[in-house]
Amino acid sequence: MERRGAITTEDILDVDAAGDVPGGGGSSPEVLSERALVWASTMEARRGRGALRIAHSGGSAFIGAIEPRGRAEREADEDRLLAPGATRAEGAGERLVVEDPDPLRTCFERDRDRILHSAAFRRLAGKTQVFVFPDDHQRTRLTHALEVAQVATAVARALHLNVALTEAIALGHDCGHGPGGHASEDAFARYLPEGYDHAVWGADVVLARLNLTAPVLDGIRNHSWSRPAPSTPEGEVVSWSDRIAYCAHDLEDAVAAGLVSLDDVPREIAAVCGLTRSKQLRAFIGDVVSSSTEAGVVGMSEEMATALAGLRRFNYEHVYMRREAAEQGRAVQRLLTALVEHFSLRPDHLGSRPGEVGERHEPGSIQAVRSAVGYVAGMTDRYACAAALRLLGWPPGDLPRGVDLPGSAAPGPEIH
Repeated sequence: MERRGAITTEDILDVDAAGDVPGGGGSSPEVLSERALVWASTMEARRGRGALRIAHSGGSAFIGAIEPRGRAEREADEDRLLAPGATRAEGAGERLVVEDPDPLRTCFERDRDRILHSAAFRRLAGKTQVFVFPDDHQRTRLTHALEVAQVATAVARALHLNVALTEAIALGHDCGHGPGGHASEDAFARYLPEGYDHAVWGADVVLARLNLTAPVLDGIRNHSWSRPAPSTPEGEVVSWSDRIAYCAHDLEDAVAAGLVSLDDVPREIAAVCGLTRSKQLRAFIGDVVSSSTEAGVVGMSEEMATALAGLRRFNYEHVYMRREAAEQGRAVQRLLTALVEHFSLRPDHLGSRPGEVGERHEPGSIQAVRSAVGYVAGMTDRYACAAALRLLGWPPGDLPRGVDLPGSAAPGPEIH
């Protein structure tokens, strides 16, 4: 049978009354459905007034005669609108590599956009928050980052802080996480003299290529409470928001998974912040705003901070440290350790383009090991498992429980 050529959008737009594609040898119901024809008719924008093109037929969303508000004008507004201690955007911002400022976006808005469009951020969709290979409605690192950003921007907006800076830090704060959750940090730490901290690695390695501003990198590097305090109030807000978000949503996921019941939560905690995620977020966010407003620094009242600590302790004892989670962690560490050692001895296998890291480092060298750590840390959960099966002959029974791999692995991660 003669193979028919591909149907183009021009063909669809030229469909005759009989529904046939000109020269196509017949109709194609899948392509020539009513929906497809309507969609194809929108290929080009519609004509508005004069030379203007508009998106929708009959659209006339009137905005009136205005002057566009550029970056410089909006920066000037910050002195009037933001709190005295809030971080001001200024030009292109303080960056390792000097750049020209954007005409429309502030430096922090630009950073937020770079993080949002980065491969490292997209890969968070395939990385563990609490559950390895989560069900459809359980959190991943990506949905966690989005929820942290929601909490943080709500607080920052109420406190007259720089919302764009806050959002950039929140979206990027976990980009240094490896596959399999916090167990990956233990696996990678043995190969690096300084150890492996996802906050530091995210700022100094993973996101370094984006040339982000110093306040954004500082907030990401120091969002963990075990790190030095961030240098900006916006960074402090993200630190609180990270803990607020994961304490609330990890409990919700654990309840949905049947690991715990809301009845198990101590009454003294429930009495202060409630049992549902929405009540807890409302209570914690409201308290940070009221307490910070009263004190003039970012913080939480003693009563609410005690409830948050109790909720976190409950999650640790009943969710994070349960026996099954510990077994998963050990399985993750064994797998990631084997992958790092494999790539450390085969640095030429790192990356997909000639002349990359592999050709510059001797097998087994310190540099090769560090590159291998970065390569494996960039993997998603499923890609790491698929790579172990394909490259190491890893026994399927030794994979972390719950993995459901497709027949072939997805494209590999970037080298960090």
